Amino acid sequence: MEKTLENLKKNGFTVTCCPTAKDAADYLAGSLHGKTIGMGGSLTLAALDVYDRLRADNTVYWHQAAPGPDTIREACNAQVYLASANAVSEEGYILNIDGRGNRVAGTLMAKERVIFVVGRNKLAGPMSEALDRARNTAAPANAKRLDKKTPCAVDGTCHDCVSPDRICNALVVLWKKPSGCDAMEVVVVDQELGY
Repeated sequence: MEKTLENLKKNGFTVTCCPTAKDAADYLAGSLHGKTIGMGGSLTLAALDVYDRLRADNTVYWHQAAPGPDTIREACNAQVYLASANAVSEEGYILNIDGRGNRVAGTLMAKERVIFVVGRNKLAGPMSEALDRARNTAAPANAKRLDKKTPCAVDGTCHDCVSPDRICNALVVLWKKPSGCDAMEVVVVDQELGY
């Protein structure tokens, strides 16, 4: 874990470590005030149970709470964007696979702040292992959860399928903090969260 955290910092990301999901939720609620906040689809963020806390003094757009294209668009255009990652490699690269593209777009567009919340289960070895984790752990689990008609939802292995229900249409790897984003942070939680 230490090597990954150091490499994230070398790549321009701010790193914050939290022992529990509650600590991470307290950190987010305590550091975000008076902002528009977009939240990407994420079981990790859902596990933090932070949505209502953030809404107390921010405007929050999260399509898991208010489905629809307007919510997705507003989330992508918010000042702050919260997401998780499918994997973080030991080189300090952040990997995300997306079906629609809105979640990865929200992390790439110029923002005041982008925050990735990741459980320790998402920290992988080298890039090849991180990509394998994203394709063969996170994506099949999400396809199954979303009741997608894909081979990976059945057997838990990526088939690089052509199913119309495929959720692996875009892969974004952040090697470094993109220019145009004032701050990009990785909040690492020392417990397993999400897929």
